[in-house]
Amino acid sequence: MDKQPRPLFMRLLRDLVEAYQAFEGYALPHIKAQGLTPAQFDVLATLGNTDGMSFKALGQHTLIYKTTLTSVIDRLEERGLVRRRQAENDRRSMMAELTDEGHQLFDEVFPAHSEHLRRKLEKLSESEMQEVRASLARIRDVFS
Repeated sequence: MDKQPRPLFMRLLRDLVEAYQAFEGYALPHIKAQGLTPAQFDVLATLGNTDGMSFKALGQHTLIYKTTLTSVIDRLEERGLVRRRQAENDRRSMMAELTDEGHQLFDEVFPAHSEHLRRKLEKLSESEMQEVRASLARIRDVFS
């Protein structure tokens, strides 16, 4: 019996997963070498260059599930990198902000990681980057 070729959408799914796995395989060791988990790096990068964010906003701007965010903040707080404070305009809302040590770490690791990623991504031309961005936006829109 002849094997049927995989439907195109299944091949696309495989390509997406393989691309993401390749990205993670390159990015994650660099993040871990900075002494951070991917979730901690995400929070640090999101809070960097801000005066802090509510937990709700932080959850919307990171790739971290809401249920995980509190424990990530707990660990960063234990390390003296983040502190909690009550929101000035809403007493029910908590804010997370980088401490001086957190800002210092952000200033060290974020540019280094951006450069680490740039070295690979700049192998694509500007037009290729625009094509990829447009394709990824279209895929995101299909699922939204």
